[in-house]
Amino acid sequence: MHREDELADLFSQAEWIGKQLFERNKVSGSSANMSFRHDDKIYITGSGTCFGNLNRSLFAICNMTGKCLNNVTPSKELPLHLMMYMRDKTNVNAVIHTHSFYSTLWSCLESDEKDTDVFPQYTPYLKMKLGKIVTVPYGKPGSEELFRNFRNSLTEANGYLLRNHGPVVVGKTLMDAFYCLEEMEESAHLAWELSLTGSRAKRIKND
Repeated sequence: MHREDELADLFSQAEWIGKQLFERNKVSGSSANMSFRHDDKIYITGSGTCFGNLNRSLFAICNMTGKCLNNVTPSKELPLHLMMYMRDKTNVNAVIHTHSFYSTLWSCLESDEKDTDVFPQYTPYLKMKLGKIVTVPYGKPGSEELFRNFRNSLTEANGYLLRNHGPVVVGKTLMDAFYCLEEMEESAHLAWELSLTGSRAKRIKND
């Protein structure tokens, strides 16, 4: 496939993912951001964009140092994306950050879970698809405090839960990141519903 055709396909995937998340109420307003890497450039949703109507013209183009190469202002959380791309220059080619309801709800709870395994494990699928989830201490969105906390929390994990904020998930492809984000949200939903029943739901033993 020609490189320009590859880029066009990536934009199509990003637009489809944005629409799917928006129409199923996994994002609202302009409260999410998504990026992908192609030919050592980062394509990230512009500041204030809505996932429900994404198109190619709404993406900022940045180099690997964060310099913007077009006239679209990138999301203020671009530094989070760049950290993940710089951490792994081979296996991280997409980053999605949302405020999806159940993951964000879980991020607001005081938890007894370890900071590297935040969700109680009731099914095997989150571990199978994404692995452990790292919690990141709270920092105001777009702030240097948030970026510092994220940098200090970086591991080889591909899933992060920003305290009182929401999830950040990476993938080798856009679709990988989308599938993992969906599994993370469903796991958070399941854990929340079980917590409301007061029942002694059986957890899976962690490996």
